[in-house]
Amino acid sequence: MSQTVNTTEELDAQGAGVPVIPGMGEEGEKLSTTVAEASDAGHATHSVPSGAATAGGRGGAKPGSSRADRVSSYELADFPALTGREEDWRFTPLNRLAGLHLPEGDEARLTGPAPALTVSESDGVRVETVGRSDARLGSAFTPDDRVSAAAWASFTEATVVTIGSGVEVDAPVRIEIAGTSEEVAAQHLLVIAEPNSRADVVIRHTGNARVAQNVEFDVQEGAGLNVTSLQAWEAGAVHVSAQQVKVGKDARIKHVAVSYGGSLVRLTPTTRLAGQGAETEMFGLYFADAGQHLEQRLFVDHAVANAKSNVLYKGALQGQDAHAVWVGDVLIRKEAEGTDSYEKNQNLVLSEGTRVDSVPNLEIETGLIDGAGHASSTAQFDDEQLFYLMARGIEEKDARELIVRGFLNEIIQKIGIADIEEGLLDQMDSELQVANF
Repeated sequence: MSQTVNTTEELDAQGAGVPVIPGMGEEGEKLSTTVAEASDAGHATHSVPSGAATAGGRGGAKPGSSRADRVSSYELADFPALTGREEDWRFTPLNRLAGLHLPEGDEARLTGPAPALTVSESDGVRVETVGRSDARLGSAFTPDDRVSAAAWASFTEATVVTIGSGVEVDAPVRIEIAGTSEEVAAQHLLVIAEPNSRADVVIRHTGNARVAQNVEFDVQEGAGLNVTSLQAWEAGAVHVSAQQVKVGKDARIKHVAVSYGGSLVRLTPTTRLAGQGAETEMFGLYFADAGQHLEQRLFVDHAVANAKSNVLYKGALQGQDAHAVWVGDVLIRKEAEGTDSYEKNQNLVLSEGTRVDSVPNLEIETGLIDGAGHASSTAQFDDEQLFYLMARGIEEKDARELIVRGFLNEIIQKIGIADIEEGLLDQMDSELQVANF
């Protein structure tokens, strides 16, 4: 499924050009008479699906059907116990969450030892361990599902990493997170990029853990932050992580999420564009082997005018019961005139017995945007590509490996840190060694 919205020029009352989406006005989608009548006729039994724009706002939509209507709260009790029928959880096997969703009730807590966290030393970068009462915590983060609320209710100490105002950090700031316990635990990390700072941040998860983790990034005015989040867990790990970003005026962030380890890994990267001129790039790569569940649920919230977002996630799957989930939500609010946004997910299936769920959602509340669209594809090898390579003397197995490397390398190259890219290329080679081409 793919959809691209292109803008055109119309003249306002003064004759000035106004960019609008065909069929839409300043207040969002304008339904044709025929469509509107059909919609009204079926309204008694049909609600507006998540990601669909509604005429004149959200009138008639079921509560929560718009991404903007989802519950966000610091109170665990505001998130009912999970049943698996919730939109946010319908693809997630709850029996494999190791209890991170606190099925025993709202009074329970995640009390195990959090994975050990260490931060490399860099000039201009401050590292602090603070209590949960620190006023900075939550400045760029609000729990938006039961597991993130459970983590918020359970952590006792948090790590705050601050890149000082105007500082340009030469070497990557490396945050190593190593799990050593199978007890359910909570963890909280805050990264602050103060005004006009520049830094690369690498967060690497290794070892074994059962952890609900909240990570927040406060990218302040004029700052630039490149984040690489690596999920390189051992085979039995369970990791559920809400990684939320607030991007200030004229600030930018590049967030690259890479998942290939663990039994169940569920990431919910969120970017809230909070200042005009803000930009976000969200890239992702995942390689699911037999029995693995790797889930990515993204949200890009265009809340201000003249902001940009670009999302590209790619995944490969091989082995029985390998399961990948990608859900991308982009919300362009009424105030977000001049938005430029696009999201795409691509999946390459390498063997039988795998499952992919890919759902791009685009919700637009104003027609005065530069452009917006989304796309999703899931496929096996392209026969034409194979024929091209094999016609030049390349064996079929080698040709298939070349295609996979080329497909995933587009994301690896986005990282921009030589040793991380080289390590991922080696990891990709290891994954391909077990592929049954």
